[in-house]
Amino acid sequence: MNKGEKIYFASDLHLGLPDNKESLKREKLFVKWLDEIKDDAKEIYLLGDIFDFWFEYKRTIPKGFSRFLGKLCEITDSGIPVHFFTGNHDMWIFDYLPQETGVILHKEPVIKELSGKKFYLAHGDGFGPGDPFYKLLKKIFANRFFQWIFARLHPNIGMWIANSWSTHSRYSRETRPFEGEDKEWLILYSKELLKKEQFDFMIYGHRHFPMDLKLNETCRFINLGDWLSHFTYAEFNGNEVLLKKYTNNVDK
Repeated sequence: MNKGEKIYFASDLHLGLPDNKESLKREKLFVKWLDEIKDDAKEIYLLGDIFDFWFEYKRTIPKGFSRFLGKLCEITDSGIPVHFFTGNHDMWIFDYLPQETGVILHKEPVIKELSGKKFYLAHGDGFGPGDPFYKLLKKIFANRFFQWIFARLHPNIGMWIANSWSTHSRYSRETRPFEGEDKEWLILYSKELLKKEQFDFMIYGHRHFPMDLKLNETCRFINLGDWLSHFTYAEFNGNEVLLKKYTNNVDK
């Protein structure tokens, strides 16, 4: 990284939640943040659940989000890589978003060395022990035949079903308060992974609380929080990852 350059991480914006009016406020705020960081950003990582629901029919996509999508196009057109991870709410992103906006799509965890530091990057849903029902559902949702069946539904029906499920999923576990190191599945998963491979930083979305936790002498666990109530993000300056809160206002 050149002097002054930074790499940014954010997740769990849940655009579309709970309605167009409230979502638009957060969308404007997030676009303002993107506009501010683009001058020194070397890369940007969006670690999942940016949309509360997304499904790409062959000729139809969810309406809205034009400010956000336009800003993504502007940033990638300028040569800044934007990495877009699918989460459990927007796992049905296929080829439209990368083709239209230029983002680099990731559907699996990414291991990457940045400025000599080793990163493990993922949304984090379905990791660790527990939640066998969701893990089964995730396999079903990722199945191409199931996706084909869902695409046969009229978008009004399909999106109504998906939004109803999205609300149930969000309030089941994602937004629960921190449950302690010995009960948080992502922390347990990370500790097990560290027994096989060493990392300097393990960064996740999914769980909506911001956290910076030292897992061992060399590795830190970063949970990015969300842009629903915390408005937090992480910034890597080439040496350290700093967990920060965005506090600038935006016109309502």
